[in-house]
Amino acid sequence: WVFQMVFAVTAATIVAGAVAERTKTQAYLAYSFIIGAVIYPLYGHWVWGGGWLADLDKIDLPAAADYAGSGVVHAIGGFVALAGAIVVGARTGKFNADGTSNIIPGHNVPYVIIGTFILFFGWFGFNINTGDSIGLNAMNTLLAGATGGVVALYIQLVRTGRTDVLMACNGTLAGLVGVTAPVAFIEPWAAVAIGAIAAPIMICSVVFIERVLKVDDPVGAVSVHGVCGLWGLLAVGIFANGNNGVEGLVAGEGNQIFSQLISMGVVLSWALVTGFALFMFLKIGMGVRATQEEEFEGLDISEHALPAYGSAHD
Repeated sequence: WVFQMVFAVTAATIVAGAVAERTKTQAYLAYSFIIGAVIYPLYGHWVWGGGWLADLDKIDLPAAADYAGSGVVHAIGGFVALAGAIVVGARTGKFNADGTSNIIPGHNVPYVIIGTFILFFGWFGFNINTGDSIGLNAMNTLLAGATGGVVALYIQLVRTGRTDVLMACNGTLAGLVGVTAPVAFIEPWAAVAIGAIAAPIMICSVVFIERVLKVDDPVGAVSVHGVCGLWGLLAVGIFANGNNGVEGLVAGEGNQIFSQLISMGVVLSWALVTGFALFMFLKIGMGVRATQEEEFEGLDISEHALPAYGSAHD
């Protein structure tokens, strides 16, 4: 129960990154409650609680597999985050009148790096769980995360001539999200492949969401957790080698990938429909957006009456 409680919290906190810097605190509290009480546990039950996605043998398919939550936790959080970011709207100054976007610099780059290391460390508990494959899970987690970071770093080096540490951080997280579903079902070489593929998927998604969808996602939460969460589900059907009873294409079994595609479609639809319904209800009922004055002043002051940097306001 405690393990699942923390997973539910994780799904809710993913949303926070996508709506950061312009959302009322009461809206955070409200959507976190609904995600934890309704959105996360229902899809989670379908996959982990003996629900219908775990019982696809009725249509001659194996159960949809998601060992530690690429879909249940990350895709749920990621696509509810997309709905939230659309409903809340972009930060003031993010987009120009012609639709082009501006870079709004992060507050503190070392904090981002420290946060990434904390997440990476915590992911070992997230993915290892219990059972006979603890060592395998730990190794696969390490390899996928490290590979995602390195690949993202080199992609940006080729694209811009600069080593972008922030994109490397998101590449690391993309690799970790991608390996979360298949972590107990694959060999270590597959974890490297999954992390390597997750990085360009994440980068392409970041560009698409900002430039095509015109959605402001300050930390890339939708791409890292939502899109790479879908990749993690698909990766089970491709790379599962029979570990813990799950077989994918590399083991000569083609049916698992169909179960994974069903789960991908369900989690995408469920998260977007419930996410839009949730944020529209909150927008009408209590309002979700801080005023422009509050946004410029800083929500630490307007929402909490506690400036983070007192000397700046003396």
